[in-house]
Amino acid sequence: MEVSIDNELCTGCGLCEETCPNVFKLNEDTDVAEVIKTDYDEYDEECIKESVENCPTEAITIE
Repeated sequence: MEVSIDNELCTGCGLCEETCPNVFKLNEDTDVAEVIKTDYDEYDEECIKESVENCPTEAITIE
């Protein structure tokens, strides 16, 4: 699983960080979210999927 965030679509609402803080963090300098973890466990995969579904701008994708 590879997770990415489209920086042009991300509005920095922080919902992904709130939903999945082990994987996403809001960058205070750029005001967009970034992926901070790449070795995902089962819990991470569940919250990543929830973050994708809840992202208001559909900026998060999974490959």
